[in-house]
Amino acid sequence: MTEIASTSSGRGHHQSPPAPIMNLADDHLFTVLLLLPVDSILSFSATCKRFRNLACSDSLWESLWRREWGPSSAESVKSSSSSSSSSSRDGLLLVPWMVLFKRVCKLDSVSCHRISNLDDDDDDDVSSSSLLLPLPRASHSLNFVTDYLVLFGGGREGGRHLDDTWTAYVGESNQKTLKWKKADSVTPGGRFGHTCVVIGDSLVLFGGINDRGERLNDTWIGRVGCHGKQLLWKLLIVVAGALKPPPRGAHAASCISEKTMVVQGGIGLSGVRLGDTWILELSEDLNSGTWHEVVSNALLPPRSGHTLTYIRENQVVLFGGRGLGYDVLNDVWLLDTQEQCERWIQIFYDFQDLEESASLPRVGHSATLILGGRILIYGGEDTFRHKKDDFWALDVKTIPSKGLQVDGGAVCLNGSKAWKRLDGVSYRPKGRSFHRACADSSGRYVYVFGGMVDGLNLAVTSSLRFENELFMVELLLGL
Repeated sequence: MTEIASTSSGRGHHQSPPAPIMNLADDHLFTVLLLLPVDSILSFSATCKRFRNLACSDSLWESLWRREWGPSSAESVKSSSSSSSSSSRDGLLLVPWMVLFKRVCKLDSVSCHRISNLDDDDDDDVSSSSLLLPLPRASHSLNFVTDYLVLFGGGREGGRHLDDTWTAYVGESNQKTLKWKKADSVTPGGRFGHTCVVIGDSLVLFGGINDRGERLNDTWIGRVGCHGKQLLWKLLIVVAGALKPPPRGAHAASCISEKTMVVQGGIGLSGVRLGDTWILELSEDLNSGTWHEVVSNALLPPRSGHTLTYIRENQVVLFGGRGLGYDVLNDVWLLDTQEQCERWIQIFYDFQDLEESASLPRVGHSATLILGGRILIYGGEDTFRHKKDDFWALDVKTIPSKGLQVDGGAVCLNGSKAWKRLDGVSYRPKGRSFHRACADSSGRYVYVFGGMVDGLNLAVTSSLRFENELFMVELLLGL
């Protein structure tokens, strides 16, 4: 009996063979983890000590950073660690990549910094140094391309247009002092309310309004040359007799894939607001292109002063603007061109837990894709033309890339999870509208220029002032 009991006891404690995954080498596990969602990786780290060490390693989370947000943003973090120009950047990489990743995902605040012109520090003559700066303006274009900020056109006081082009080199250091250079350029002609979109290392400019009130529908390709001293523009060739968008200004535009741009809405002939959508498909050499109009079952209301923001391949998000009857809007729409099907989908948000959402309607704001997969919305004005100075983040990860369950051309999502009002620390710029903003290649720094701000006489509704201030918005990672 004793032998039988002993044998049975031994069989009861017989260990099962290890799971096959335990036999995989760490480098093979590393490759597998890079294919998994972040939540799955965190769950995997809780299984055993070996897996926890691997799933929490700096090398893995740096690779995940690069996977989610691109190599340029990772290199920006690395270069920031060696910069001593700002205490917020000192010792950045002393914080593990996993911690940095989580802080980006939980972004709560931004910090604004004035950008001064390099010549201002060396020139005591204010009048001469001011000649080296762009004039105050609004409804211009501002883009970041090949490490340069490129500013073109816009409107100024008296309803006059500008036709000048300015560049400023940014580089990798994201320095808070830049030097504007007026670029030699055969310009597309002065205008305001145009759009300018980055496609590769080129700019694609469309439409606008000149100071005679004429709406335009020409398309130009621009490229920075001679270290920012030149901007080379050429008129895009459109097949004779082919369709193209009617003339317009105050519209919105965005890239939607590698060689494709979308244009939506705006103010057309006789001041009529438009609700149409057009897609431009460019040739490989960017010398020519063809337009076609998007036909969608969803009825997108006409508007102007709204924004279109690229969120991922074949998808852009539309937000806000001024509709018919001068009502200011806060609706969100997704243009999806996947699977050979072009459609607009309206996204409704449940804001029961977010009281501040009442301040969301706006026109003349900026909406920029930033690090962490969010759209940073800044400024604009409300129905009463009151200028805004608030920052909002719309988390585009809450918008599924595929498999949206659409009911009648619309889908409802949780607004409390998607929207967040960000705190602004340190310097707070004046509220403004019809400014322009663009992110650098890392997505961590956003540059804002110009716009209209309230004048000195606040009792007069027409008391507006045009700005030529340039400032940088930095995403605070809680360091």
